[in-house]
Amino acid sequence: MTGALFLAGLVALVAGAELLVRGAARLAGALGISPLVVGLTVVAFGTSAPEVAVSVGAAASGKIDLAVGNVVGSNVFNVLFILGLSALITPLLVAQQLIRQEVPIMIGVSALLLVLAADGVIGRVESAALAGGLIAYTVFLVRQSRAESAAAKARERDDVRPGAGGHALNLVFVIAGLALLVLGARWLVDAATSFARWFGVSELVIGLTIVAAGTSLPEVASSIVAALRGERDIAVGNVVGSNLFNILGCLGLAGLVAPQPLAVAPAVLAFDLPVMLAVAFACLPVFFTGARIERWEGALLLGYYLAYVGYVVLKATEHDALPAFSGVMAGFVVPLTVVTLTIVAVNAARRR
Repeated sequence: MTGALFLAGLVALVAGAELLVRGAARLAGALGISPLVVGLTVVAFGTSAPEVAVSVGAAASGKIDLAVGNVVGSNVFNVLFILGLSALITPLLVAQQLIRQEVPIMIGVSALLLVLAADGVIGRVESAALAGGLIAYTVFLVRQSRAESAAAKARERDDVRPGAGGHALNLVFVIAGLALLVLGARWLVDAATSFARWFGVSELVIGLTIVAAGTSLPEVASSIVAALRGERDIAVGNVVGSNLFNILGCLGLAGLVAPQPLAVAPAVLAFDLPVMLAVAFACLPVFFTGARIERWEGALLLGYYLAYVGYVVLKATEHDALPAFSGVMAGFVVPLTVVTLTIVAVNAARRR
């Protein structure tokens, strides 16, 4: 029954996100917002709604480790798995705005979270500041987009049109999507907690892996479909926007509804948050090389996600292979990757 509840929760989350994104995207089309900004806001926020529902629901129930682990794990999953898989399907073009503006903002927000959590607690004032940052960022993006030329806005309106069924139908989609998200999140949190107890694995590990990947399925679907349809701005913007929304929106709201301040586990401070920040930093050289994410870079991102999950599982189970695995990653794989990406980025800068 727990397995069925978990699967039902995932299905409800994916279906709810699909309805929410479809209705919201059509409504946003009437505003003449660019495909990149749609990816950064409407699609990113809509597909991140499962993370919001799970983290807020978990925080309200006192399951703080699950709430925090879901956000951190989802951000790692978004960059390494989703961008990696999408780039393997087709090389992704990266808009200059992402390189110059959104990725530095994502790095800054990730670093801010690490600083706020350094004392092991994210308080209500800090949570409110995160939520306020999301509002400010969204307003800034919309104003920036609408300040573009009239000709560009006309083209953007052609790219994203309101649905033929009218605004009323799209509002129904949004409301129905939100209802499914809330229901699916409740099922998913209950099932994940039961899994953690059965397998002797902490709620933090479940949140970093199974729940993080499960709630990121809408991002997986939307980014892959966008890449296949040639909407590569939406594919990449969705990931960057989702990461920003997860930190600012998910943790901000979770901290506001939680009965006590969000406690950040020492393991998250020591490993998972630094990994999330490193992944955000890695986007700069990967995106900068020809403003494309090539297939080999996608394979590299995917490989690192598998390594991350492997480490989390080995650490949780205290497996004998952990020291050897850690030694190979720290002494060979990571340094080689840093050198390779540095050389590629320098060569790309010289060509420019």
